[in-house]
Amino acid sequence: MSFRFMPLVVSLTAFLGATASSFAADDVAAGRAEFQNSCMSCHGDTGKGNGPLAKYLTIKPADLTLLSKNNNGEYPFLRVFQTIDGRAVVKTHGEGPMPFWGDRYTVQSGAAGAEPYKSYTSEPFVRARILELAYFIQTLQE
Repeated sequence: MSFRFMPLVVSLTAFLGATASSFAADDVAAGRAEFQNSCMSCHGDTGKGNGPLAKYLTIKPADLTLLSKNNNGEYPFLRVFQTIDGRAVVKTHGEGPMPFWGDRYTVQSGAAGAEPYKSYTSEPFVRARILELAYFIQTLQE
């Protein structure tokens, strides 16, 4: 490459880097909103399991920042997704399962009369919200 194009390459690289970082910040906004709405009261604003309701629970909420660390350094994305939507059972509140949001999202999609994941309108809506939340929780990893 010619040296006369070097300033252009450097400028373009800096611009793309700044643009990519602004997109990255926006990428988790929907997941952050889901977390604040559905998870923060138990898991806390940083996901460490110290939310305002945590002291009232029989079993302390999980520290969501340690999911990767406790899984040999790999974020357990599918397990997180399944836990949120209710397919995986997590013990909290004694022997009961952690609240899950798949049914709530189905109701909010306007498909309350349909079985979850049977309606063509509810499935993409439910999965998108859960995916956003699972991706946001991934950003909390230490």
